[in-house]
Amino acid sequence: MPTRNSSGSTATKNPPGNQTPNTPDINESEIARLKVDELRDRLRSRGVTDTADMKKDDLVNALIKAMKGSSRATGGSGASGSSGGGVRTGSHTSSSVRYSQEITSVDDEAERPGRSLVTTDHDVIRQWAEARKGVPCTVDGTEHDGHAGVLRFDFPAGGREDRLREISWEDWFDAFDRRRLNFIYQEERSDGKQSNFFRLESPDREDG
Repeated sequence: MPTRNSSGSTATKNPPGNQTPNTPDINESEIARLKVDELRDRLRSRGVTDTADMKKDDLVNALIKAMKGSSRATGGSGASGSSGGGVRTGSHTSSSVRYSQEITSVDDEAERPGRSLVTTDHDVIRQWAEARKGVPCTVDGTEHDGHAGVLRFDFPAGGREDRLREISWEDWFDAFDRRRLNFIYQEERSDGKQSNFFRLESPDREDG
């Protein structure tokens, strides 16, 4: 039964357990017990920055919100889906990211042919690659700590590159999110023909 504080209002701060239906991975009371640095680290891994001035309650609410968004995007299962975050920024955010049109869902369209686009949305990236018969790959020999190494797409129509090894979409997106990468790409060239141009950039490292 809810308790009442000295002003007579119902106290609901950090009730035990999971307060959000269909989100088995979110436990509000467990999140509330995390230290401030742990909260900031978890938010950073989800692409949420500018948390330096946030108090603990704000950090807790921000993390819960980010996790809810990710859970809805994956159907609550934890499987790969939309990343739940926008374009990632950091100390090495490139001019390419800043001047690209942000795409946040498969319903968004480029403003014009040849427009540089940027996204972190899993569905957008997968749809773009599959429309070009692209296969998620990693460069052999670059794996580390059990995770995929340098990420690439292989376009079989152009001939397979020797060092590319096909991996699952789940592994590709796991590495993409762990490294806080942005996907910069084109839908069409300026002449209106389909473009296969893309690159991956990290806002935290000069070399991506």
